[in-house]
Amino acid sequence: MSNNQHKQCQLCQREMESLTVHHLVPRQNTKRKKQDPGPTANICSACHRQIHVLFDNKLLALELNTLDKLKDEPQMQKFLVWVRK
Repeated sequence: MSNNQHKQCQLCQREMESLTVHHLVPRQNTKRKKQDPGPTANICSACHRQIHVLFDNKLLALELNTLDKLKDEPQMQKFLVWVRK
């Protein structure tokens, strides 16, 4: 973004220059079936990368498909505490 405007990551709450779009239900689960891709979250690239390192798409689709569920997951909580420092 220009003019030094920042947006807040919906997971770690850090102010960032740019955010990525995370599909709460992975697109591979909806695209093949031609379904609505569903809700998304605007998150920083560090959080987005960590989500996909820690969890496979099946787990994300079935169990970690909301921001609250992601925030409450123990491995993600540990990462969020670390990344906020």
